[in-house]
Amino acid sequence: MAVREVLLYPDPTLKAVAAPADASELERVGLDLLETMRSLGHCVGIAAPQIGELVRVICVDLSDHPRVVNPNGLLILANPRIVSFDHQSEVAREGCLSIPSLTANVRRANSIVVEHSAGRITSEGFEARCIQHEIDHLDGILFLDRVESLVDDLFRRKH
Repeated sequence: MAVREVLLYPDPTLKAVAAPADASELERVGLDLLETMRSLGHCVGIAAPQIGELVRVICVDLSDHPRVVNPNGLLILANPRIVSFDHQSEVAREGCLSIPSLTANVRRANSIVVEHSAGRITSEGFEARCIQHEIDHLDGILFLDRVESLVDDLFRRKH
């Protein structure tokens, strides 16, 4: 396990599509993602491309987050893909470790079902939003790519 440097936009790795992960990559990269996420204190999710690993692994943990009613706990998922989603969606503010100076309003599904290498989970609300955000990273999609209006929906982060 190691705390890894988080890549910042416009690093080209962040726009690349990640390859499927095998069991050894899940363990190695998953543990680094967890250690990196925990070292940051305020982080609820991170994806392998953000630490320079182009494999399909994400880490999300909203166990103690006040905005999540029924969290799935710590999730380290290999090869996650959304197999169904609620057609009801919501616009809410998102930020990203790889774009630390900006936040934006982004539309996401309210609930999702995700298949991954070890099974299937259902998620809703803020946790579902975080999982969608991290899965986007695996496809080279940043939250800025999902902003409807760069004029109305993009904001400088207050430090």
